[in-house]
Amino acid sequence: MPPATGAFGEDAFGQRAEAAARFFGTPRYIAGQSLVVVIWIALNAVAISFRWDPYPFILLNLAFSTQAAYAAPLILLAQTRQADRDKASGDRLEAHRDDVMRRMQEREVAIKKETDELKALLASNTDLTRQDKELTERVEALTREIHARLPAS
Repeated sequence: MPPATGAFGEDAFGQRAEAAARFFGTPRYIAGQSLVVVIWIALNAVAISFRWDPYPFILLNLAFSTQAAYAAPLILLAQTRQADRDKASGDRLEAHRDDVMRRMQEREVAIKKETDELKALLASNTDLTRQDKELTERVEALTREIHARLPAS
């Protein structure tokens, strides 16, 4: 597969960013994030002495905003890289299709040439058969004529 032509190419950062973006859409990520939110709210609601983010959980909202600010570009990066791979794959498929069509056309030309040659040979054979028949009939007529001129014995 040719290297992606996107901004990050096939370097380690681009690959890790794409892996992270792919992870954001998994059920495991959604379940994990939901669990963190439940624990965060429970700890802040129950543990009065540990309230580092009291209701309305502004720090949690800030964390989500920060996560979203990074997730969106990572998802776009993953989509761009996938689009580049799809385009390269499409280009290879189109080139293959063009090659197959070219070969088919070459085969059609070769088959037409062979068919034309076979038709010419068949016409030539038909003509030779006609000439053979005419010559056989001529020989037969000459043979009768010779037999008619010979004295009877």
